[in-house]
Amino acid sequence: MGMTITEKILAAHVGRDRVRPGDIINAKVDVVLGNDVTAPVAIKEFEKLGAEGVFDKERIVLVPDHFTPNKDIKAAEQSKIVREFARKYGIVNYFEVGRMGIEHCLLPEAGLVLPGDLIIGADSHTCTYGAVGAFATGVGSTDMAAAMALGEAWFKVPETIKFIYKGKLNPWVTGKDLILYTIGDIGVSGALYKSMEFTGDVIKNLSMDARFTMANMAIEAGGKNGIFEPDEVCLEYVNRRAQRGFAIYSSDKNADYAQVIEYDVSNIEPQVAFPHLPENTRPISDVGEVKIDQAVIGSCTNGRIEDLRVAAEVLKGKTIHKNVRLIILPGTQEILLQAIREGLVEIFIRAGAAVSTPTCGPCLGGHMGILANGERAISTTNRNFVGRMGHPGSEVYLANPAVAAASAVRGRICSPEEVM
Repeated sequence: MGMTITEKILAAHVGRDRVRPGDIINAKVDVVLGNDVTAPVAIKEFEKLGAEGVFDKERIVLVPDHFTPNKDIKAAEQSKIVREFARKYGIVNYFEVGRMGIEHCLLPEAGLVLPGDLIIGADSHTCTYGAVGAFATGVGSTDMAAAMALGEAWFKVPETIKFIYKGKLNPWVTGKDLILYTIGDIGVSGALYKSMEFTGDVIKNLSMDARFTMANMAIEAGGKNGIFEPDEVCLEYVNRRAQRGFAIYSSDKNADYAQVIEYDVSNIEPQVAFPHLPENTRPISDVGEVKIDQAVIGSCTNGRIEDLRVAAEVLKGKTIHKNVRLIILPGTQEILLQAIREGLVEIFIRAGAAVSTPTCGPCLGGHMGILANGERAISTTNRNFVGRMGHPGSEVYLANPAVAAASAVRGRICSPEEVM
């Protein structure tokens, strides 16, 4: 029996010819990631270990992005802990405000996460990097601390579910809709501790931005990781950015899968996930009358240049509804610069949107867009749990950037076709 791409990567990092689902392994890691929320806890545990230094100054990445620019004194203290640790141990890849971005947009852009890598991050959406053919997964801060010292982490090898997407995408249907539809089908526990391998003709034609979106939300189905086999689209993206060598892995034709699920995307409309779980999805035609108070376009899920271009296409020459606040958060400084060069930022501002420096801010109810009791938001983020964006009495609806932009214009959740 052959191996899946996930199994091959794990085997390579443990120095074995093969691993099987259920094996407990201790593997070498290529990248260890932390942010301003999780890294301070890891740093405290790291100091308790009494380590003289980190395992590799170039393989630890620290990105203060959740409550930054600092929203209050506590946030400032958290960032200070990370900053001082980076200076003390000579961490090369520390990204300060003005040079940072939302971590899961920044690391691929900077060429720090590559095909064949084994990546852990003290953030659940570390699975984003599976888009480049890496095994990437979120861990706790104590695991991050040990990995910073030793360059290793333990894993149970996951089973793999293979998702095959066939057919032709309908207008305005994106990677966000494919992953929302998938989560709506299998549920938030449907891939619990499993690798989600995304394949099929549709996937081959998806942009890297769309692939990052899909891999990002594997965790919302309970997945251990989401992963794509590197192809020409992936390698064109990676080769322009890679700061070191990398390895290409692909699944064997006779690999053993826990399940194989096929979808005909021609049946998929733009999706909207209703409160309070990402699995509560409905096609846009079944949404009904849902008025909104706020729209958010951005985050590690949909803050890339392709997302901003789509939003600008919908918003050009239009005005945001008088009862709606539209907040747009480019994923990195480079994405923001590109949006300025292309005239997208002017379109957003003329429409009545607020454009922010890169930050996770409103996604986790941190700042830059907190909801009050009874308010509703449509968002391109990845979670819509109770109180996710603010008051427990608020509601968050998840959608793609085109739907979010159109809804901001109409003042209620609607299809982009309504405003075009």
